[in-house]
Amino acid sequence: MTKAQEVAGVAPHEVGSPEPGRAEPTSRERREFVSLMASRVGDAHVRRPFFVEGDTDIVTLCRELSRRGLSDALVRDGERLGIFTTTNLREALLRPEPPAELAVREIATFEPWSVSVDDELYDAMILMLRHRIHRVVVRQGDAVVGVLSQLDLMAFVASHSHLIALQAAAATNLGELKAAARQINGLIKVLHEDGVRVEVITGLVGELNRQVFRRLWELLAPAPLRANSCLIVMGSEGRGEQIIKTDQDNALLLRDGFVFEGLEAVTEAFTAALIDFGYPPCPGGIMLSRPLWCQPLSGFRDSLRQWIHGADPQGPLNLAIFLDAAAVAGDAALLEQARDHVDHLLFDSDAFYARFASAVDQFGGDGSWWWRLPGLRGRAAAEIDLKKLGIFPLVHGVRTLALQYRVRALGTAARLRALVAAGRIDEALARDLIDAVHFLIGQKLASNLRQMADGRTPDNGIRLAELGTLERQALKDSLAIVRRFKQWLGQRYQLDSL
Repeated sequence: MTKAQEVAGVAPHEVGSPEPGRAEPTSRERREFVSLMASRVGDAHVRRPFFVEGDTDIVTLCRELSRRGLSDALVRDGERLGIFTTTNLREALLRPEPPAELAVREIATFEPWSVSVDDELYDAMILMLRHRIHRVVVRQGDAVVGVLSQLDLMAFVASHSHLIALQAAAATNLGELKAAARQINGLIKVLHEDGVRVEVITGLVGELNRQVFRRLWELLAPAPLRANSCLIVMGSEGRGEQIIKTDQDNALLLRDGFVFEGLEAVTEAFTAALIDFGYPPCPGGIMLSRPLWCQPLSGFRDSLRQWIHGADPQGPLNLAIFLDAAAVAGDAALLEQARDHVDHLLFDSDAFYARFASAVDQFGGDGSWWWRLPGLRGRAAAEIDLKKLGIFPLVHGVRTLALQYRVRALGTAARLRALVAAGRIDEALARDLIDAVHFLIGQKLASNLRQMADGRTPDNGIRLAELGTLERQALKDSLAIVRRFKQWLGQRYQLDSL
């Protein structure tokens, strides 16, 4: 076991398969996780800022940092605010000017990322994870009150998520990266048991998954391939709404004219490694190891045109998955150009949106809401598919509206808020839909954890007998919201006339 795993108290393997001799996380450790999710930035140790002027030379600055026992300083340069860290020092030593003659303004990073003292500590952690930085500036209103570093955050709470992220970033081989990836389910279990909001868990887990994907790509793909491509995740992973690893949805966009010898071997190794890490293969083959999902930009544009205007029955599904795409590594401009092409293809295509929206009814009516489990009778035999009955029609309906009104947000809740701001959906309906999607994802997570504990493969099914009275009522209310939304979509797009 690594030191990070020992500190975290969670073993590097799946929930439901405890390491021999390894105890479950203690109540103290669980309280630490909850503390992280409930605390504000101001609750942590925010170090008072150390300011220097922009014309200070590097040697003088480093001498002062050494005297104070610091590794960073905030730089005032007129109206600008910057930050100097050991990373900037490394860059300074590579400059032709002697450090004693080099002003800090020449190598400081200006407009550093910042948070408010009133922000959730979780938000600061996500910001560090997303941008791969080690500290953020803390403000109270417009005033700078301090600096929060990863070490400060980890001193406040033994953040297992940060340990996983640090392990992933520091991994030098697939074995080390696998050890980090295999800890994510343990973190999910602890957070869920302690009542952390499902939208917080999805955001955190999504960022950790992307850290793993990014580092895996760095380990497998040579620099020229990384520079001339864009690795993307799609579907629920792209929306940031997948929690338990259910399948892979990824692709690779290549720069037009770029040719890489051995590309197939790299993409197959990437897919195989993710499977080994616990990310199952996509049953529909939506993985970059398949030719359709590993193309130059021009070829992918042709595929988009076929999905929108062609007769392939898989086209709308492929398009729907792509609309949730998020860049993980490489040149994100390639994804933006592909996404722009979708809007270009759909210019003045109102009839398409109705056909696209009609997928919300693809799983039928009451007869598909539940089925009987073999060997059981009565209420204990009833099981429903949460994805088909609730999550998919809600997510896809919102996805259709976002596509029509050029909303580029990816998460369902973020799309709904943007649609409300644009006056495209009633605020009360959007609020109900956000509550419903969070409840349904939360129930799916709870069911998946029970399935894993019982040695079953996680899926979209939920057994009604495993729900309490209040949960069953909330499920009924959430599904009623989804049905009302489907009726609203039916009227809006005149689905009965298709």
